[in-house]
Amino acid sequence: MNGGRMSRRRWFELTGGLGVAALCPKFYAEPTLSDKNGRKIRDIQTMTITGERTYVLVRILTNDGQFGIAEAYGTPAIGVKEQIQALKPLLVGKDPLEIDVLYTFLGEGGPSLSGTRTDGSAHNLMRAASGVEMALWDLAGKVLNVPTVNLLGGKFRNKVRVYDHAAPRNMLDKASCADWAEKVKSDPSGFTAHKFGFPHTNPSVDLARDRSNRVITTEELNNIARGFENCREAIGWDHDIMVHCHWEFDLRSSIQLAQAVAPIKPLWLEDPLPVDYSDSWVRLCESSPVPICTGENLERREGFKDFVIHQGCDILNPDLRNAGGFLETKRIADFAAIFGLPMATHNTGSQVHTWATCQWAASIRDFMTCETITGKGGWMDKVLQLDGPYIKEGHITVGDRPGLGIELNPDVVKAHLAEGEQWWG
Repeated sequence: MNGGRMSRRRWFELTGGLGVAALCPKFYAEPTLSDKNGRKIRDIQTMTITGERTYVLVRILTNDGQFGIAEAYGTPAIGVKEQIQALKPLLVGKDPLEIDVLYTFLGEGGPSLSGTRTDGSAHNLMRAASGVEMALWDLAGKVLNVPTVNLLGGKFRNKVRVYDHAAPRNMLDKASCADWAEKVKSDPSGFTAHKFGFPHTNPSVDLARDRSNRVITTEELNNIARGFENCREAIGWDHDIMVHCHWEFDLRSSIQLAQAVAPIKPLWLEDPLPVDYSDSWVRLCESSPVPICTGENLERREGFKDFVIHQGCDILNPDLRNAGGFLETKRIADFAAIFGLPMATHNTGSQVHTWATCQWAASIRDFMTCETITGKGGWMDKVLQLDGPYIKEGHITVGDRPGLGIELNPDVVKAHLAEGEQWWG
């Protein structure tokens, strides 16, 4: 010692040559798992299955045999499979646990399908990037041996409510509505929330699909009001109804529509106005007696920003495959929470994406319900190998297996491979 100071030699003797790291482990943590094992992304694969729609599954593999699975957007997207493969050069050789870094650079510009890097490619590749991002979260959970929901911050709920699209054959016929109510109440999946559109002047025509005229006539408004009143009378008040649109109406018609369905107290009125934000969304919310829901075609925080700040809707309804995957959409939910806006989720995916969405939804404090086109008892409910009932009493239980807890059923998937596709093996 010199003047009370420890010599460098004595310091290393006391610490065994480890220096500050030995005495201050909080600030000098051990190497990460990827540092220790040299874990890197080795390959990215896709596999497309078909049924009522097309479903593009994504698998990310590492050099030590780990893998993560998720689902990118299928129908009606074009070229999602090719877009995922176009992202592959940006990912191979990278640390799979650096999910935010990887996703951010994918979102800021990736290769176009021609292989040339372009600043404008982010929008075109968003659906591909979202699928990749979610597969990385599945992989991260498996690497760290925890459910993905834990990595997203933990569970606010142990089960997530889901809703279907069951609708009467003819809303204007009370007998048809009674048959519908009896059927949905006896459904083994136990759905208690149902989203559907409404009749045109001709009850056999779905107005939500007829976009030639964005103005609702007086006769149509009367039919809409009467049809939904029939549905409410038949189903009672222990089931929720959501009124489904497809961005086809002008502002005045949207306000009139909201007023027409108000007596049945729908959980929400979805997507009456064109997709992108405008002040008309604010006017609609201010005038509507029912909650307004939108968001399935919006991308990233930038797409949702004005709806949140200017209160252009009452409920945000992102699709994780469009919005940017788990972390980006969780940031959207956190931002919306500041303004008191709850979340629901659009989801026309397979059982893979429905299961993944419910893992995400469990991590969101103010979450309402998740859409699904599964739960009908067919092969779509058997894509995954699960321990118990898939949907029970209108809810999906959030599992506690590592990652997303996804294990594909090879027999079912192989039987529904798209033409030219091969089982991963």
